Amino acid sequence: MSTAEELRAALVATLTESRSLTADWVPSVAAVPRHAFLPERFWADEDGGDTECRRDKDPERWLRLAYADVPIVTQWDDGAEDGEHTVPTSSASMPTMVVEMLADLDTEPGHRVLEIGTGTGYNAALLTHRLGAEMVSTVEVDPGVTSVARSALRAAGFAPEVVCGDGSLGWPVAAPYDRLISTVSLRTIPSAWLTQTRPGGVIVSPVSPLLGGGAIVRLTVGDDGTASGRFTRSSAFMLLRQQRYDGAPVDDYLPGEWPGDSEQSWTKVDPEAIGDGWLSLFACALALPDVYYRRNDYGEGRTWWLFDTAVTSWATVDSVPGESRFEVRQSGPRRLWDEMEAAHNRWTAAGRPGYDRYGLTVTPGGQTAWLDDPGNVLL
Repeated sequence: MSTAEELRAALVATLTESRSLTADWVPSVAAVPRHAFLPERFWADEDGGDTECRRDKDPERWLRLAYADVPIVTQWDDGAEDGEHTVPTSSASMPTMVVEMLADLDTEPGHRVLEIGTGTGYNAALLTHRLGAEMVSTVEVDPGVTSVARSALRAAGFAPEVVCGDGSLGWPVAAPYDRLISTVSLRTIPSAWLTQTRPGGVIVSPVSPLLGGGAIVRLTVGDDGTASGRFTRSSAFMLLRQQRYDGAPVDDYLPGEWPGDSEQSWTKVDPEAIGDGWLSLFACALALPDVYYRRNDYGEGRTWWLFDTAVTSWATVDSVPGESRFEVRQSGPRRLWDEMEAAHNRWTAAGRPGYDRYGLTVTPGGQTAWLDDPGNVLL
């Protein structure tokens, strides 16, 4: 059985070889014991599914997974003990993603850093090892997760400021910050983060638009209190609890039985062709920030439902394998499928741009997405 030190050295070698781990972070990743921040029981994304792993039953596998380049779920359903596990709500991120986001952060000694989403405490430990405890504050919304992370950090010899609170509010007590990093995803970047980050400072966060997809954005805060920057890579993080969204019931949109007062049309674009691609869905989502979808299967086909958050409009599209055109139904002042198809066509016409051609500008009043240049706003 390999020791923790041997497995940690192997992880450093793997991350270095893949060029995910930059030289300035090698000492911290080599020194911080990831396994010290994991519970006795967790669920690892191994072989395409979250499988339970218990240290008391299989200590060798537990330790191996602790240093594998895989995400690990540490909490389900906000910590509910009863019922089946349905939604993962706390985790240890995949080491590749951890070190790539730290590289995006571009932190140097002397920087004061705020982390949103303490989770296990491992990322805070890496920051503390590099910068010192007095330069790191970390905020976690879940009291139980906060307590466990604080204990794990102390046991491993790290003492950053650990706060239980609402991450969307930042932590003004230790502001201003040179760097802010979030390990939870957001629909919109909170204005509090802008005011608590110094001009010239950097914010790194996952962004998950309502419609779907997700990516890491790297923003630079300007002298005018706004922030702007490009996306760097795809991501799939758990949402900030304060920005979870539960759509209204279908009955609130549909007057009577389907198809209600909808108008029929046809499209040659299969909605599955959009939804099956993380990047294509993300591109459409940036252009339609107030639209979300649901899907339901019937026979060999699948119906896509599109809704707006204002509860004024809806659309359905039937995806049937082997067909060359697909039935569309739309109702309300907006034609949501037409908007989605147009967004997809714009992405295709632009050469199917990757994440790094998209960006975000954030102001105290909201945010706008753009392609290639902040002036080329997605509408």
